[in-house]
Amino acid sequence: MMGWVSVALVGVPLLGAVALVVAPGALRPVLRLYGPVVSGATLVLAVVMMAAFDHGRAARPQFAVDQPWIPGLGLRFHLGVDGISLPLVVLTALLTFLCFAYLSWGGGRRPGQLLRARPGGARPRALVFTLLVLEVGMIGTFLALDLLLFFVFFEIVLVPMYFLIAVWGGEGRRRAAVKFILYTLLGSVVMLLGLLLIWAQTGTLDIVALGEAHGAGMSRSVQVLAFAAVGIGLAVKTPMWPLHTWLPDAHTEAPTVGSVLLAGVLLKMGTYGFARIAIPILPEGAVAVAPWLGALAVVGIIYGALACLAQRDLKRMIAYSSVGHMGFVLLGFATLTTVGVNGALFANVAHGLITGLLFFVAGGIKDRYHTADMPSLGGGMLATLPHLGAVLTFAAIASLGLPGLAGFWGEMLALLGAFQPAGGLPRGLFLTFMVVGGLGAVLTAAYFLVMLSRVTHGVPAVPRPALVTAGGRGDVGLDDRTAAISATAEVTSGAAGWETPDERPVRPLETPPPATGEDGHPQEEAAEERGHPAGEPPVPEEDRPLSEEGRLVGEDGRAVGERGGGMLDVQRYELVAWVPLIVLTLLFGLWPKLLLSLTTPAVQTLLGALS
Repeated sequence: MMGWVSVALVGVPLLGAVALVVAPGALRPVLRLYGPVVSGATLVLAVVMMAAFDHGRAARPQFAVDQPWIPGLGLRFHLGVDGISLPLVVLTALLTFLCFAYLSWGGGRRPGQLLRARPGGARPRALVFTLLVLEVGMIGTFLALDLLLFFVFFEIVLVPMYFLIAVWGGEGRRRAAVKFILYTLLGSVVMLLGLLLIWAQTGTLDIVALGEAHGAGMSRSVQVLAFAAVGIGLAVKTPMWPLHTWLPDAHTEAPTVGSVLLAGVLLKMGTYGFARIAIPILPEGAVAVAPWLGALAVVGIIYGALACLAQRDLKRMIAYSSVGHMGFVLLGFATLTTVGVNGALFANVAHGLITGLLFFVAGGIKDRYHTADMPSLGGGMLATLPHLGAVLTFAAIASLGLPGLAGFWGEMLALLGAFQPAGGLPRGLFLTFMVVGGLGAVLTAAYFLVMLSRVTHGVPAVPRPALVTAGGRGDVGLDDRTAAISATAEVTSGAAGWETPDERPVRPLETPPPATGEDGHPQEEAAEERGHPAGEPPVPEEDRPLSEEGRLVGEDGRAVGERGGGMLDVQRYELVAWVPLIVLTLLFGLWPKLLLSLTTPAVQTLLGALS
């Protein structure tokens, strides 16, 4: 009856993207609000779906629509949602909306907000179009109940994510984007062969019917082969060690919103495929491959943790942490138990919230310091930028699995599932996996604590761009007319341009004489230089535009200083994007039943042939 909601969840962002192509001129004046409005409407639909969802039938598809698509091939446009896919649909809609809010809030003039118009431009219309097409593919993947339709949506996301990295990424964006598209396309080709093998053996592509059949009509050898093929394609997107090497480069070079959606949603598309396709449709293949899947999962956990300990770049460290966290998800699936698979699904959502927040914060740090190199950040962030440092600390301890936060439950349930795996699996081997995974959890705590000790604690170091030089009237100042700290010591070789407070000589700056306007009144000229016209009240600092370096800008376009005399702490446009993720991390950590009550009935049905 309510199948229109599923269609609208895909149709609204699709129509929004099409409108940008059909009527670009008409939408240009409202472009800054266009993305938040379209993604906000999609989020409202997701919330309606969540509110109307029947928890008593969480194991069965709801909001279903099933119409002929390509009748000659027996293909159908089949969409629906159950307890497994609903949390991921809502997560996708939420993260996409928060990304648009982050880009657009307050005029989009702050660092990291790529929708601001400027010479050489950030191509704001193309960026909005790219993100909306990306949302179509992500949501469609979680709604699809036909194997070929799943594959189509699964592939749609590759093109917009490629351009998101290649056009709006960092210096190495082209190489990272090419690596991303090559790895994921090759994995998809292998997955398509597995899906076609299932179709050839069963004569149907309907995911619901195939799941209910639990492998009927396919021999064990065919199931093992199909599971391996489908699993490789899903493992590349997950990413599973050793097919993960595209991920660190993609995350490091992607813009902030690209990293958030890549970690928060795209990785979940791979793990979701195991729960939706590989395990329920190919149960005998799952039993045969599970020990190998578990082994690769725990190798990924340890490898990801050790790689994180060796990283200098903050974004790259967070990227490698995803390899470890996805290892826990894969370990949960490998146990083939209700507890383990529930843990995997819970960890999916928790990772999307927490790692999305981590990449938002890492992007904010890079915008301020113009680097993500942890030694160059110099430490002491809790002293210099206390709110930003506090959010980074919260996200880190949530990601390391502190009890009471969402990151704890998924890892704990995955390890608990390994303690007592499904019948037919070697318990001794899985006990070893549990021990190794527990060691990985300890290493996870270690690398996050090391990161916090480098970045948030210690004696603050001040980046040279945030200091006032001897003649630096246009540099950062505590006030337009008062003295400020000046750094005059030369940087020695290898010092990376950073000086501790004790090394900085301090001397007052001479206040420059007021400029005289054409009419001989210096006060008016000075007022204009501070960023507001003469005779008018000054614009509040929080509403003043910022330069690329994060400094306040006057009406003539010149930087006139940084708010508060230094780098900016957490801003309102950042709070809009970050606070919902913080709240949900706390909510699911303190009340895990919110998710587990949805997933448990669906997982029990999914594992019906294995129980």
